Amino acid sequence: MSKANDTSAIEREIEETRERLATTIDQLLHRSNPKTIVNREVSQVKAWFVDPETGQPRADHIVKLAAGVLGTVAFFVVVRKVVS
Repeated sequence: MSKANDTSAIEREIEETRERLATTIDQLLHRSNPKTIVNREVSQVKAWFVDPETGQPRADHIVKLAAGVLGTVAFFVVVRKVVS
């Protein structure tokens, strides 16, 4: 192989590596954008309350959350009355 071929092959490899790095950096910037993070988290919370396939509310998850909230409120009410 001639020296010119070696040089051009190395230059092509460097350019391909630069393009891959640029793409990777763009993806990381997008994924770390605060708006992207918020949208991803909101989607996860919505998916917990609503079945993404059917669009129907997930009553079992909603009941679990409501029971947890009511239990916590009841706990604090009881503790407050005992302490008072």
